[in-house]
Amino acid sequence: IENIGYIEEIWELYLQNPAAVSPQWRAYFDQLVEAERSAREGSPRLAAGREQLRQQFGPGGKLCAGCGRAEAMSFLQYNVSHLVRNYRVRGHLLAKVNPLGNPEVALPELDPKYYGMTDEDLELLFSFGHVSGQHQAMPLREIIDILKETYTGFIGVQFMHIDSLEEREWLQGRMESTKNTLILTRKQQIRTLERLTDAVVFEQFLQKKFVGAKSFSLEGAETLIPLLDQAIEKAAAQGVDNIVIGMPHRGRLNVLANIMGKHPRMIFGEFKDSDAELYIGRGDVKYHKGYHQVRTTECGRQVVLDLSFNPSHLEFVGPVAQGALKARQMKNDDPLTRKGLLILIHGDAAMAGEGVIQETLNLSNLDGFSVGGTLHVVVNNQIGFTTLPAEGRSTTYASDIAKMLQSPIFHVNGEIPDAVAQCLDVALDFRWRFHCDVVVDMYCYRRRGHNEGDEPRFTQPLMYRQIDQRPTVPESYVAHLVSLGELQREEAETIRRSREQYLEEEYGKLADASDGGAGRSSLFMPASTPYVGGADQEVEEVATAVELETLQRLGRALVAQPAEFTVHPKLAKLLSGRARMFAGQEFLDWGAAESLAYASLVAEQVAVRLCGQDSQRGTFSHRHSVLHDVNNGATYMPLAHVATPQGQIDIINSPLTEGAVLGFEYGYATAYPEALVVWEAQFGDFANAAQVYIDQFIASGETKWKLLSGLVLLLPHGLEGTGPEHASARLERYLALAATDNYQVVSPTEPAQIFHLLRRQVMRRIRKPLIVMAPKSLLRHPGAVSPLADLASGEFRKIIVDDEVPAGAVQHILLCNGKIYYDLVSARQARGLTDVAIVRIEQLYPLREETLVSALMRYPEGIPLTWVQEEPLNMGAYSFLRLRFAGALRQRWTLDKVGRPESATPATGSAASHKLEQTLVINAAFAQRGKR
Repeated sequence: IENIGYIEEIWELYLQNPAAVSPQWRAYFDQLVEAERSAREGSPRLAAGREQLRQQFGPGGKLCAGCGRAEAMSFLQYNVSHLVRNYRVRGHLLAKVNPLGNPEVALPELDPKYYGMTDEDLELLFSFGHVSGQHQAMPLREIIDILKETYTGFIGVQFMHIDSLEEREWLQGRMESTKNTLILTRKQQIRTLERLTDAVVFEQFLQKKFVGAKSFSLEGAETLIPLLDQAIEKAAAQGVDNIVIGMPHRGRLNVLANIMGKHPRMIFGEFKDSDAELYIGRGDVKYHKGYHQVRTTECGRQVVLDLSFNPSHLEFVGPVAQGALKARQMKNDDPLTRKGLLILIHGDAAMAGEGVIQETLNLSNLDGFSVGGTLHVVVNNQIGFTTLPAEGRSTTYASDIAKMLQSPIFHVNGEIPDAVAQCLDVALDFRWRFHCDVVVDMYCYRRRGHNEGDEPRFTQPLMYRQIDQRPTVPESYVAHLVSLGELQREEAETIRRSREQYLEEEYGKLADASDGGAGRSSLFMPASTPYVGGADQEVEEVATAVELETLQRLGRALVAQPAEFTVHPKLAKLLSGRARMFAGQEFLDWGAAESLAYASLVAEQVAVRLCGQDSQRGTFSHRHSVLHDVNNGATYMPLAHVATPQGQIDIINSPLTEGAVLGFEYGYATAYPEALVVWEAQFGDFANAAQVYIDQFIASGETKWKLLSGLVLLLPHGLEGTGPEHASARLERYLALAATDNYQVVSPTEPAQIFHLLRRQVMRRIRKPLIVMAPKSLLRHPGAVSPLADLASGEFRKIIVDDEVPAGAVQHILLCNGKIYYDLVSARQARGLTDVAIVRIEQLYPLREETLVSALMRYPEGIPLTWVQEEPLNMGAYSFLRLRFAGALRQRWTLDKVGRPESATPATGSAASHKLEQTLVINAAFAQRGKR
């Protein structure tokens, strides 16, 4: 019996090829097959066959003495093993998880009769199979009872898809030994009732005081509140001290009040919304706001809680919250990811429908992204806005996508708080032991419509007829506790009255409430922080130059390798060239200057994180931050060995994902303002796939939520004849979103510029996202180089004027940004012109009018000034600059523009056409010379 797995292997071999097993095995299995055939056919030989097998193999399905290494098993035991397995695999389909009633499902494989078993067999002794705590044979009737209670009660579990035998057996033992039941103490039951009462009274109070106002009620899913309360308490007892929560708008106000500790008077003040001038042009609706709190748990531990801000774009907050927790773990020196917990709350329709879910799950077990396992809670209302599951997903469960991680999935009836508590208890213990994501799919319903002004009975009349007849979850739980003798109804009423009184008192203090987020807006940041947002010009500049001797020392470290380490011959040549650059013998190219920027920062003990698709080598093979030994595949990162001590350096090849990875890096940057955090697109065009994060978080996070972020986006940009999807980072989109100094948009053209820019980004007190139109061809352009001395002096220049042409001799000004500068310089030289100045705008935003005009004032008044861009004129920077600066520029110079004709696509797909277009743009730029 202890070797059933071994016997089943022999059985499978027999089924494939009977001649492959020994004659003794073949004889045994021939009898089993015949007995099974008889059982299925109801043959009169069945009883005789059973008796014959029992005599041969021992009563009750036991093996006869002297059989050695279990050389046979009975037909009945074999089928009992199948029955047990089928309960574990498919029992969830019969579980009573839906409070509105489960559809009838016929599963004959869970019926003993399917295997030819009779009522008399129910009293025979069988082995349960591999499960902790069930080593002894027991009557079949008892085995079936355990299976039914464990797998078909108010909890249904999917876990047999997990490959790991250790994980499956741990779950089996944990659940079957307790029949998947958690016996709560009276104290725990009262706490659960209190949290349920908190939830329902809060919702009812809002409905009474603010009739018709949107709150996205939690009614019907109130068990979420005791679930989160239990999760925080249990996680704290396990040693967790940082918990980050991401959730949608439904139930958020309830979570803010009853889990996060936000004073209800603040929430009521947001409903009242009596100060029209308070949020002009800023802020967000109350059910999108986040909150920060430090909570002392029952066990006396302090836990930092952060509920992430997020927009209405469902599920996009997931990777942001994950990145924020990862940053906390890195800052707190938690490499084993034991001190943090991420809780992501999903709606059922969004869990199945939003692609960012798959992207987020895919990050879970990757180096550089893993947070040690996420607790996913699906608040399963069994409906989207008006869309039922049959219309919204092709899977059996909303949570089926989580199978990709081989996570255990607990489906549970949300009207049974004790069952929810059991799921959470097992789930968090599993996560703690195996560092894996876990899913609790809590079936409930939405008592109201999508919002409080919506009428769900228009589209789901039958569903809501059922819902209208159901008591609240606290009412059901009170009845349950009273029936157990654990509670008197008067106690429940006292709890309810105290909660109502508290909310009335908070409502009475409404006049004293000011900004509902006061003191809690710097989510993820320390309580006292040196970092600021606001206007760029109000923050002082910093010195970014590094001493020449230090640069040379860092350069030597960047090209050093361990003994016996052999790189690719071509890479060895590149490193030799870098060595000459770092020694000052040759000018620096882009990759060398960028590497020195990172090296100088980590040497100053600043943490640096660069993440993107193929970022270790660089899409254009320019970075090579991680070296690979061609003989044995070993790796070496020179940036990790530039100083002692030094800051953390992480250069990470991300999965082939733009959206979730950019969201992760944004969250990481908000929670780690001391670090330089960089996300690099493989091509700038690919940031299109992450547009939600750019629009809703990066561009507007400070304005909506006072949430600061210093995230850097490296977006390779430039039209080079490689087609419409490898040309444009959509500069115009970032400029269209630019307002109130929300971020910085730059287009650097020299290696020294990127060096100073990256250092400036982390050394200044201000924390603003930095959008970099990064180069492609300029990575190796012979003109795009800088002497080492430019890194040892100077600073980032917002505008670079032309020093090649005497200002007084200039008869034409070409104003541009990006790589077209080098095309214009080449054309000027070819034409032998000495009266055309080419001025580069390196920082397009924020750029003050007086800064631009002041830079151009050296040139004569009345001469032509032409804006030149390689992008179509409906793209690029032209429209933005014309809107902001045309009036001021026309006061002194005649203003014109040159670019490709307006187009619906950023670039041609023909390399030949690209060259012709580029020539026409350059010719048109110089055609204005001499005109007044």
